[in-house]
Amino acid sequence: MARVLVVDDEKLIVKGIRFSLEQDGMEVVCAYDGEEALELARTQNVDIILLDLMLPKMDGFTVCQQIREFSSVPIIMLTAKGEDMDKILGLEYGADDYITKPFNILEVKARIKAIIRRTKKSNDESDTSNEIRFDGFYLDRDSRRVFINNSEINLTAKEFDVLEILADHPNKVYSREQLLKIIWGDDYPGDVRTVDVHIRRLREKIEQKPGEPKYVHTKWGVGYYFQAQ
Repeated sequence: MARVLVVDDEKLIVKGIRFSLEQDGMEVVCAYDGEEALELARTQNVDIILLDLMLPKMDGFTVCQQIREFSSVPIIMLTAKGEDMDKILGLEYGADDYITKPFNILEVKARIKAIIRRTKKSNDESDTSNEIRFDGFYLDRDSRRVFINNSEINLTAKEFDVLEILADHPNKVYSREQLLKIIWGDDYPGDVRTVDVHIRRLREKIEQKPGEPKYVHTKWGVGYYFQAQ
């Protein structure tokens, strides 16, 4: 049974989402402001967080950023604004996906189920080697942990997925469209800039000099690849 943390200050919206998710057999935990959301994210073991952008006490961007300091749980941002900048900012702060209000509850459920399914598949997949090792680089599929020069790097679920795909096939160039399809799925309504944002965040975390990457490289006009050392 999936456990979902729903965060929105509009109680009718929370009530509607909760009812619909519970009808599908999910367990729902609710929060109505940013501080409460952060506390529940720390104390409750949830599989995914549905997080509104505009919240009292602490906005969704700040909540998302602070959750990322201690957890890689998937986060879907809800925003009433349709501007691309809000969507990109949500990803920059560590969100895995976003949905723009007003939304169709069927889309919300489909997104939640897709992310949980892919996360579970990544956790449960058996592989001939559950570790990927290169010079100064170590990725453990089982624990979904990454270490650079023996220091653990805190990645979001989607950042880990991107890095795992690239590192699992070193020197193979993936287009942004391929990565979007593999990791976010065929039905993802976003565009390839989502991939660019995650690559940029990855480099900021794993590269000593993000502008001169050692691991994740760009093949100009084509896509991205992991350079085996």
